[in-house]
Amino acid sequence: MSEQKENFETKAIRTQTERSQHHEHAVPLYLTSSFVFDDAEHARALFADEVSGNIYTRYSNPNNNEFIEKLCLLEGAEDGIATASGMAAMFCSMAALLKSGDHVLASRSVFGSTHQILNALFPRFGIEHTYADIDDTASWESKIKPNTKMIFVETPSNPALDLLDLQWLGDLAKKHNLILNVDNCFATPYLQNPIKWGAHIVTHSATKYIDGQGRVIAGAIVGKKELIKEIRFFARHTGPSLSPFNGWILSKSLETLAVRMDRHCQNALQLATFLETQSLVVKVKYPFLPSHPQHTLAKKQMRLGGGIVTFEIAGGIDNGRKFLNALKMISHSANLGDTRSIATHPASTTHSKLSDAERLAVGISPGLIRISVGLETIEDIIEDVKQAIIATGA
Repeated sequence: MSEQKENFETKAIRTQTERSQHHEHAVPLYLTSSFVFDDAEHARALFADEVSGNIYTRYSNPNNNEFIEKLCLLEGAEDGIATASGMAAMFCSMAALLKSGDHVLASRSVFGSTHQILNALFPRFGIEHTYADIDDTASWESKIKPNTKMIFVETPSNPALDLLDLQWLGDLAKKHNLILNVDNCFATPYLQNPIKWGAHIVTHSATKYIDGQGRVIAGAIVGKKELIKEIRFFARHTGPSLSPFNGWILSKSLETLAVRMDRHCQNALQLATFLETQSLVVKVKYPFLPSHPQHTLAKKQMRLGGGIVTFEIAGGIDNGRKFLNALKMISHSANLGDTRSIATHPASTTHSKLSDAERLAVGISPGLIRISVGLETIEDIIEDVKQAIIATGA
């Protein structure tokens, strides 16, 4: 186990903004829009980027700085920036580094709103993309064009839980001098470190597991210093800044990320194992189940299997809806990564803007159910799922 993994909890807990003259143990909230300069020369030097420091909270803030410093340490990144949402992070991590005429090679299995950036927004700015399939990696290199600048992927994918080999991707990006941008939302830095395998940029919806309690909307981008410099310039002048209050919450949340993810993964594996015993369940997918087609790869690049389980009940969409309506404890919501277990029907919610053919191409069948397995007692989670399955088959 690497030093980074051994020290994960300590780094997440003990990385902290310098104490003030008040000698506080917990970092205070810096709810200020601007900061005072020592003198005219100090102001000039700050704006000229000759010295470091805070100018305006749209640019930086001690609470957001602490959050990003922690995340960089946990991901093994050189620098980073916090954003107001996960989608702001996804957009900035691409738009800041691309220009008209550039091309993106993207995994077809990405989040629904990421599809909209590639399909609907980037064409307005003359940025092209080509999709590549996770189950046809042999074709990826042939899809790289002279104007390709970036590879964008998420692994595990949302919601199909398909994986891409990060070492292979790192080698491919290096061979063609491309930026490798990895959405690490599902795995978090505790379970997986794409930079270790050659990623240049790692993006997060911090709304999910990094917060972990369904309280705030936030995003983060970490990676190579020279790339983050460009992204920071883009974000500084377009304004997707994170609230300092949310930055404070997320920094505190990182202190418990390891213990929470251990429990999420433990519960998810037990739920997935239970679902495989149910006759009404057609298919179960979870990276650390031996039945997962990429189980060996998951073991190679992930510490544990994550907190998401997907499955399909016999009878397709109609029985899927019956199942959701029969749940008593588990929440029916579009979020994930919460302490509370959440069930979602991706085809009619998060990926509803895709066509039927597009959904099937990324493993989203009409009856697919995604469960973000929470931290409740596992027996209670299983009991709720069991009774809903029975009610569906009645």
